[in-house]
Amino acid sequence: MSNDSQGSVKGEAAMTLSPSGSASSQDELVQAGWSKCWSKRENRPYYFNRFTNQSLWEVPVLGQHDVISDPLGLNAAPAEGGDNNLGNGQRKRRVSEEQGAGPNSFKRSKVEPTTPISPSTPGVKPWSSAPEEKQSQSTTIYWDLDIQTNAVIRERPPANHLPPHPEIELQRAQLVTKLRQHYHELCYQREGIDPPRESFNRWLLERKVIDKGHDPLLPSDCDPVISPSMFREVMNDIPIRLSRIKYKEEARKLLFKYAEAAKKMIDSRNASPESRKVVKWNAEDTMSWLRRDHSASKEDYMDRLEHLRQQCGPHVAAVAKDSVEGICSKIYHISAEYSRRLRHAHLSLLQDSPTDITHQSLQPAVSPEQQRLVYCYPVRLALPSPAQPRVELHFENDVACLRFRGEMVKVNRGHFSKLELLYRYSCIDDPRFEKFLSRVWCLLKRYQVMFGSGVNEGTGLQGALPVSVFEALHRQFGVSFECFASPLNCYFKQFCSAFPDIDGFFGSRGPFLSFCPVSGSFEANPPFCEELMDAMVTHFEDLLERSNEPLSFMVFVPEWRDPVTPALSRMEGSRFLRHQLSVPAYEHEYRSGSQHLCKREEMYYKAVHGTAVLFLQNEAGFAKWAPTPERLAELLAAYRTSSSRASSLCSPGPAPPGDSASKTTERTQSVESPGSHDNNNNNNNNSSSSSSSSPQDKMSAV
Repeated sequence: MSNDSQGSVKGEAAMTLSPSGSASSQDELVQAGWSKCWSKRENRPYYFNRFTNQSLWEVPVLGQHDVISDPLGLNAAPAEGGDNNLGNGQRKRRVSEEQGAGPNSFKRSKVEPTTPISPSTPGVKPWSSAPEEKQSQSTTIYWDLDIQTNAVIRERPPANHLPPHPEIELQRAQLVTKLRQHYHELCYQREGIDPPRESFNRWLLERKVIDKGHDPLLPSDCDPVISPSMFREVMNDIPIRLSRIKYKEEARKLLFKYAEAAKKMIDSRNASPESRKVVKWNAEDTMSWLRRDHSASKEDYMDRLEHLRQQCGPHVAAVAKDSVEGICSKIYHISAEYSRRLRHAHLSLLQDSPTDITHQSLQPAVSPEQQRLVYCYPVRLALPSPAQPRVELHFENDVACLRFRGEMVKVNRGHFSKLELLYRYSCIDDPRFEKFLSRVWCLLKRYQVMFGSGVNEGTGLQGALPVSVFEALHRQFGVSFECFASPLNCYFKQFCSAFPDIDGFFGSRGPFLSFCPVSGSFEANPPFCEELMDAMVTHFEDLLERSNEPLSFMVFVPEWRDPVTPALSRMEGSRFLRHQLSVPAYEHEYRSGSQHLCKREEMYYKAVHGTAVLFLQNEAGFAKWAPTPERLAELLAAYRTSSSRASSLCSPGPAPPGDSASKTTERTQSVESPGSHDNNNNNNNNSSSSSSSSPQDKMSAV
């Protein structure tokens, strides 16, 4: 129908919505967004809600068809003889009626538009996540938000983070993008290389472990200024990046390129005479050998390359050291300047002076009442949230699209509904969901910026364990909490994550390194960053040392042995280690970090490295959740079930050569089965062979 005919009816909506209803109920229906319209196609009236995009032939009933008393639509039920929960077909028909019968009306109706959301509209949830029939058919649930926590902490005061705002988040996104571009330009201009893949993301991880600055994403107060992670990764790609080799000709070309690049680099830098002599002689000797010997095998070329790296590597690193340190220092200082700009803009937006905020940011002395033990709860902000601007929402098939100032972020319907539930469970300052869409936009934009804009960049940084493994961990070991997760990839509704300022509204308990549980059973699948994993182990041991209550951590880390990572080595030597097992590469999978956007067939990917599973428990935790053979068998069976179920959905990878259980190795330290226990309820094949860091990182939280 035309907009004119619809508008002519709206003025009389309060009088004609319900012939038998009271004037007050009619007013409430109008305030809830209902109006009476005329269908030219059916030649009869219908009722349309401008907030939820819902159309009804029957007169709407307050409390049944509106969302004032049920903001998530959990209690909605079809009216007798009515057709209230209309599917996509009926929504499409209404769109075509409004647009008129034209040749392009069918194509345009594939997008389900909704009215731009205004935060001034009280008391309603102004969208419809998905028709119930469509959701039940196409949405697979990868979480269980009904599980209650057993994590106990000491009561803590509200956090002093500045509340999120789309204007600030948009500025942060632009500045982080500029910082990435600076990093790319510096690497290319100074060293003639592209930045190592994911190295900027790992830099963010490593910096935030020690950062004392105010910005939730950009480092600004770190000591030392030079990042060990960024320095190591850039140096590993000098003079050229060494990728994995499959064929003999590739090995030959790589050997020639390395010799040529090393010689060119030593000639163009301020190197000592001894360094010039060693590098030139080895490079020329290698080129002579390549011209002379054409019958060498792939192994011969790789052995020669390793020998060349050993001879030339130290000299090349010496001449590149100052330049690479300059790159690291420059990026850090630009980041600190951007952080200062953002904070100034944020304080201006909040209309508070820096002195007032600084005064409020001082933590008060904790009284004895605040030291009481309580079950863990989401992060609360001390500062009230400012008024939020308008964020537009519409659905395109199974994808929710949120737009602010022309910047669009997307999330699939299932995860959008998950965010609704997490927000309902966790947020205490917005019972009417007036700020929900703006906070979802900030959340999605923050993680989008953190991942990066490259093809598949960041998809391995947020990988999660399979659902069947989480179920086994909860069933057998009482696990109810994730130490490293996000609102997008969490399985439980209680978790730690990177960004307490925005994630707290969706259930986050804050960064794990600042989280101090007294008791509980936890799963830890940390970002694969060496510095963060090392800090994690230090935190584990400190918590286990201080608590006499049952405390248990089930840790999942990559089994890197060449060389072994400090974190893995420390856990294997820890006095709190009760058991350790290893799941071989290609015989298990992770859920994709882009699970909130990817297709169903891309949800899982095979792990290209083995995963070490370690059980760190104090005495009380060991007595309650001991890794007995029966429980371990259930955990391994969950891995097998997950692998077989997802084999048709995983990213391509070699088929397992046999039963994964037969190849799973275990190591036990001082395991003594008690008589009875409480049974409480990255796929990157182009990694650098020269890097001591993993080619796959998974960022869930800092």
